[in-house]
Amino acid sequence: MPVVRHETRIGASREAVFALFYEVETFARYSDVIETIDRLDDRRYLWKVRIAGIPLIFDIGLTEVVPPERFAWRSVSGVANRGCYRLVPDGDGTRIHLTLDYSLGSRALEGVVQLAAEPLLRTLSQDLIRELECRLDTNRPCR
Repeated sequence: MPVVRHETRIGASREAVFALFYEVETFARYSDVIETIDRLDDRRYLWKVRIAGIPLIFDIGLTEVVPPERFAWRSVSGVANRGCYRLVPDGDGTRIHLTLDYSLGSRALEGVVQLAAEPLLRTLSQDLIRELECRLDTNRPCR
């Protein structure tokens, strides 16, 4: 299973970061890669994404929610994946650690997605940070 790891830092509290990240369905606002995220119930979401022109659909279930430290998920159907966000205090801010494992059932397809995944996650992370910083400054959604 390919693994994507991403780490970044934001000058905001873990509580503020967790609150934004826990609004899973809003992630579609921050990236052109994410077409839609539909909440199915309190702990399940249906994701539709397009990476390198390849449409991917998966239903994920939250497996662990520990505010404001971490939350984790795994796929229930569709593209096999699992991941975790860990939020660690870092001075006056928070260090965000993302780990994501996935399987597409084809090494060639996984290679294409892996090449695109790292820069896409960096961009999504930057967009999330901008949204959080804007919300902290204005107390409203900024996109």
